[in-house]
Amino acid sequence: MPKDTQAKTAVLYRMAMDEHTCPYGLKSKDLLEREGFEVEDHQLTSREQTEAFMRKHDVKTTPQAFIDGKRVGGYEDLQVHFGRNVRNPDDTTYQPVIALFSVAALLALAFAWVALPSIFAWQTLGWFISISMVLLGLQKLKDIESFSTMFLNYDLLAKRWVRYGYVYPFVETIAGLLMTAMILPWLSVPGALFIGTIGAVSVFKAVYIDKRELKCACVGGDSKVPLGFVSLTENLMMVGMAVAMIVAVFA
Repeated sequence: MPKDTQAKTAVLYRMAMDEHTCPYGLKSKDLLEREGFEVEDHQLTSREQTEAFMRKHDVKTTPQAFIDGKRVGGYEDLQVHFGRNVRNPDDTTYQPVIALFSVAALLALAFAWVALPSIFAWQTLGWFISISMVLLGLQKLKDIESFSTMFLNYDLLAKRWVRYGYVYPFVETIAGLLMTAMILPWLSVPGALFIGTIGAVSVFKAVYIDKRELKCACVGGDSKVPLGFVSLTENLMMVGMAVAMIVAVFA
């Protein structure tokens, strides 16, 4: 029996004006094409066209996709229609820290490849930690106001001295840069040891003693990463790096 070679067709209405192209319209078109549909792409090129379309179909947003003459909806509705997971923006996720630590590890390996006889060296681990500190500090500095607000939820020193939440990202970033360059240990080591120790104690108390469920400010104030192992690891890495540098200096 011959196969049905008739192409699947979907109709898509999306906003595409000179001053604004709806990104979800483009995402919807891409998703439909990846699902094997030929897309009848209707671009709404003016505000009047868009409002007329929404009145006609009694909808409040665009894009709108139609399959087999039935309205499916916008981009998230299409994802549900095709059985894909739709991420809730309020859900906790480890994706930011996985991406950050992966990049830090690759950068450390790149540094070691150029500067060391072998990438398998203690210095590679040291660079991984110091680069992670820089990247984590950068995430906090992107929106220091938001970070400091979230930080106040659990940091013991910040609760007593609010300005510490504004100082912390600079200390972490500068200490990480100095440790990466392996210069001025008299400045970087006390800084990392100080903020790392207070941070580790604060996280341990909030999570493992007080049993509080909080979001971690480790990757910035808009983080959905749960407070716990990741933040504790961040602080213990700083402490470990500081102790290792002290040992190296006095060994």
